[in-house]
Amino acid sequence: MQSARGVAGFWILAAMLFVAMASSSVPSPIYPVYAAEWQLTPLMLTAVFAIYVAGLLVTMLVAGRLSDHVGRKPVLVAGGLLLVVSLVLFTGADGFVALVVDRIVQGVAVGLLIGALGAALIDNSLERHPSLAGVLNGAVPPFALATGAVSSGALVEWGPAPEQLVYVLFGALLLLLVAALFVVPERVTRRPGALRSLRPTVSVPRASRTLFRGVAGALVASWALGGLFLSLVPSALGAVFGIHDHFAAGALIAVVTGVGGLTGLAIQRLDTRRSLFLGLVALIVGPVVTVSFVFAHSLPGLVVGSAIAGVGFGAGFQAPLRMLLATAAPTHRAGLLSSVYVVSYLAFGVPAVVAGLVEPAFGFVPVLAGYGAFIVLAAAIALVLQLVARDAAAVEERAAEAVERTATGSVRTVAE
Repeated sequence: MQSARGVAGFWILAAMLFVAMASSSVPSPIYPVYAAEWQLTPLMLTAVFAIYVAGLLVTMLVAGRLSDHVGRKPVLVAGGLLLVVSLVLFTGADGFVALVVDRIVQGVAVGLLIGALGAALIDNSLERHPSLAGVLNGAVPPFALATGAVSSGALVEWGPAPEQLVYVLFGALLLLLVAALFVVPERVTRRPGALRSLRPTVSVPRASRTLFRGVAGALVASWALGGLFLSLVPSALGAVFGIHDHFAAGALIAVVTGVGGLTGLAIQRLDTRRSLFLGLVALIVGPVVTVSFVFAHSLPGLVVGSAIAGVGFGAGFQAPLRMLLATAAPTHRAGLLSSVYVVSYLAFGVPAVVAGLVEPAFGFVPVLAGYGAFIVLAAAIALVLQLVARDAAAVEERAAEAVERTATGSVRTVAE
């Protein structure tokens, strides 16, 4: 029977993952305020976005396996406190340089937390619902991004102190959760090799490598779509539809990420390969519908396309994650999760940075279309790979059945 402390620890970790991921999307709806106040150009805002992703990726490459050696809780405490520091810094930001520094600190903090939190959640799985940890690892990030964007957009539009209040609220929540880590049991025994684990590397266990290659396209497509909606699509509200409401921008992000989270919960009992097919099809259809309705200047169509894209974002990330986690031993979970997020955040950040660099030369809508085409191409390649893998598996299964029938027939002949 699982102890009350173990159950409480599981939910504390889930809450910390939620708040940490939500805090990463909080600055997005505030960028227009910063841009107007400090005369920031689109290129400068792209640099702020890129520096966060760079800090997160470097940290995951260096420290992604650290909690497999020193334990989860030391890494969680360090990452949680550093994230609180970054939010405090945001409240006093006074220009472009301060914003860059704040985002670097935030990226490093989230990079420390994300792999360790996901692994700790699985380490402390609920005995009555052992699969729930894997489901939450995939479903919490989309829900969290939606919550961060909507709450930030609402406070910027209607609340007092739009450049401070939301950071104070999330910082206070994180402090409470860091203190609550005292309750969480430590499931990882310290083992040697902590310093050696800090060598920058993408660590994929041998048992997971073939599957990782097969599902990488789905990770790329789903998180590139997330980057599209957090970096460019909300700008379409102003550039194409003339809507400059900060809450509307957060709400549009929430359509994608919220539907993604609901999709992750809805498919938890569905076969993972079927879930992956569903996600890949939605990742092809969603961007096509979204971009088409931007060209057509149809706001309802844009919302419909965003919802379809959200299905792809949820299933296209949730299904591969569940498949990969099923192949990893406990001592390799944090490293594997960090590798998943390295691929995901590269797809999340690099296309958005490229789009920001080329937008002045080509224009907003053509760049949006090119970005959507990249997502569709990645999803289409991943879908073809999955269909080929399924066909190969079916051929192997039929061959095995034929061998078994032959062997059975031979035994019968000898017996006769």
